Amino acid sequence: MASSLKEIKYPIQEELKIFEKHFKESMKSKVALLDKIMYYIVQRKGKQIRPIMVFLSAKACGDIKDSSYIAASLIEILHTASLVHDDVVDDSSKRRGFFSINALWKNKIAVLVGDYLFSKGMLLSLDNEEYGLLQIVSKATKALVEGELLQSEKARKLDIEEDVYFEIIKQKTASLIAAGCEAGAHSATEDKATIEIMRQYGEHVGMAYQIKDDLFDYGDSDIGKPKGIDIKEKKMTLPLIYALSQSSWLEKRKIINLIKNKSDQSKAVKQVIQFVKDKGGLEYAESKMLEYRDLAIRDLQAISDSPSKSSLIKLVDFVVERKK
Repeated sequence: MASSLKEIKYPIQEELKIFEKHFKESMKSKVALLDKIMYYIVQRKGKQIRPIMVFLSAKACGDIKDSSYIAASLIEILHTASLVHDDVVDDSSKRRGFFSINALWKNKIAVLVGDYLFSKGMLLSLDNEEYGLLQIVSKATKALVEGELLQSEKARKLDIEEDVYFEIIKQKTASLIAAGCEAGAHSATEDKATIEIMRQYGEHVGMAYQIKDDLFDYGDSDIGKPKGIDIKEKKMTLPLIYALSQSSWLEKRKIINLIKNKSDQSKAVKQVIQFVKDKGGLEYAESKMLEYRDLAIRDLQAISDSPSKSSLIKLVDFVVERKK
């Protein structure tokens, strides 16, 4: 059975309390509208997986320092900025069950809020002369945008091969999680080999995390994400890519036609879901997710045993066994 998030956070619970206070302060603005939106964002924060990974990575590699708090704030600010922009790009009206920024304040304001957060993150690095952290997050931000554009380019033709899919999720999802672990390690040690191990660990966790999200699209439980949403948005995820690769030319053409022209019809979405299940798409995606889980755990073998390392291992299981 997967560990609870409370159990995972135990070695860094005091640091997280301090971080929350710092993060709330860092999100304040003198512009009334912006301050109102920042307050709305802070009140509806998610599980804070990324700050948890920053602090656990720092503690597993040395001691948590002032630099670790800056790293955690930076990663969380950039993650929030990317979500605000994602909702505009995807035209989403909900985020974690609440109205998105663009749904409440329209796209123009949402884009500006995302831009503000990105610049705030960069300034946080510069003001504290954390140039190494700035380089880590700048690379992650570049990868994130490239991944989004690559996905958009391929979505038009629905011709994504498995290797392209993995490249997209490595850039879109895994890059920021990897940056969090890298930034955490960077704040605690100067050993480049150790920092690279933690970056790889984060990347592998991020890959498993995204495949788990893909599987939710075909799930039967209430996970806060409507079933078939990726199909409706014409997103090519791993279960579907694999199912199509196991099909005849005629089957493939029929399914792609359904996604291209009828993805707004629930009957067509159900047909695609059933097709993916019949072709073994879910089992295949799950096996790939578990491969990444195993790689992440193997990455940590080179790190000295500690309560924080144990929590990082538990976190991998939490990611692949979560229900939402």
